[in-house]
Amino acid sequence: MNVRRRLISATAVTAATALGLGALSACSSDSAATGNTDKFDVVASFYPMAFLAEQIGGDHANVTSLTEPGQEPHDLEISTKQRAQLEEADAALFLKGLQPAVDEAVSQTGIKTKIDAAGLTTLEDHGSTEHEHEGEGEGEGEKGHAEEKGNAEEEEHARDPHIWLDPVKYAEVAEGVGKAFEKADPDHAADYKKNTAALVKKLNGLDGDFENGLKNTKTKVFFTNHAAFGYLAERYGLTQEAISGLDPESEPSAARVKELQQEAKADGVTTVFYETLVSDKTAKTLAKDAKLKTDVLDPLEGITDKSRGDDYFQVMEANLKALQAALGAK
Repeated sequence: MNVRRRLISATAVTAATALGLGALSACSSDSAATGNTDKFDVVASFYPMAFLAEQIGGDHANVTSLTEPGQEPHDLEISTKQRAQLEEADAALFLKGLQPAVDEAVSQTGIKTKIDAAGLTTLEDHGSTEHEHEGEGEGEGEKGHAEEKGNAEEEEHARDPHIWLDPVKYAEVAEGVGKAFEKADPDHAADYKKNTAALVKKLNGLDGDFENGLKNTKTKVFFTNHAAFGYLAERYGLTQEAISGLDPESEPSAARVKELQQEAKADGVTTVFYETLVSDKTAKTLAKDAKLKTDVLDPLEGITDKSRGDDYFQVMEANLKALQAALGAK
């Protein structure tokens, strides 16, 4: 599996915006009545999308997730039953580029309201953390001299999908989802608007907690199992160094491990973070070799019994505490 091939391309962002918003204008006012329940039926691709749909939809929405709790979202394959679920739903909420099987299934269904979260905020390139890949030294300036094939590969690699780990970007997506729900189910538009405002306010509060909690720390560098925290790091002035790049399954080279050991000493790094849904073997090996501690930093791709909290906000607060301890917050 190569998640680099699954990331949003620069050109896809424009298309994503059109898919996420343009499709809504064609929705008829009775679209909410076409689902398999008497509620506004929303099929969400994985936990961060399902959480938005539940918070914004409230009592009016019936939300189902295509990704089961504890299932690694990148590996999802769509079953026949799930395809039928999509066909019967009033809306699909997904993040194009993260789960190719979902992207394909959504594009093939006749569902009227297709909400692509990637088109509701700005995606960025955090791929430079992937030191283990060949040719990583090729900079932006060399793009113009590349062959057409090289350009296509560069674009495929371009965008980091982990927008929900930045409360500000997640709030932007929430606002877009709220507007989409209002258009698709106008009978309950006032409630969707109110629920969206409440969620955005809470996300702004979480942003404030992170801003204040990470303002004064001994170090700004943290090590993670894979590069899921680029947006969070950028938002709060931190530096993420990933062992395995954007692909949680890839193994780092010996040179990369040595580089991280040296960097840990230079930057005062105390902790290697791993996550709940992916093996911690690589993180623990590096930590042992470099005499570092290990802890969990949860990318929130799903909630399980191992999660440090029952929902997005609880787990994000747990992430903040873990970062404060690792970075030496004052």
